[in-house]
Amino acid sequence: MASIYDFKVVDQKGQEVSLKDYEGKVLLIVNTATGCGFTPQYEGLEKMYEKHKDEGFVILDFPCNQFFRQAPGSDEEIHQFCTLKYNASFPQFHKIDVNGKNEIPLYTYLKGTEAGKGKRIKWNFTKFLVNKNGEVVKRYEPTTKPEDIEPDVEALLK
Repeated sequence: MASIYDFKVVDQKGQEVSLKDYEGKVLLIVNTATGCGFTPQYEGLEKMYEKHKDEGFVILDFPCNQFFRQAPGSDEEIHQFCTLKYNASFPQFHKIDVNGKNEIPLYTYLKGTEAGKGKRIKWNFTKFLVNKNGEVVKRYEPTTKPEDIEPDVEALLK
């Protein structure tokens, strides 16, 4: 795969979505969990999304249950939790694996980029920043708060 836009993923309703739909936008791709110590980051993510979505910024939320089963429940249950507790309104996708034999090709690609450093995903809320050209420009560890990422997002939106 030459570009992030070559990938197709499944949304939380079970519909296939082409990442080409997001061409020309700044993306933050995040593997999330509803029962993790980092789950409150949803609040900061939503705040940043609301502030910048009209400028061409989109957060792509991929729930992942690989780390101590911290994303239990169906896609619909996870979606309801995120919308009710954190008012999350950014696109949410089908629960995925980010490491191992069942990892989705998108995450194989993200980790394989220069910014992805070829490293496994260590935990929930690992984030990848993608520029308007579809290039992965930065990887953030779970401890990086959304407000610490915002200056990088703003620079790419200019």
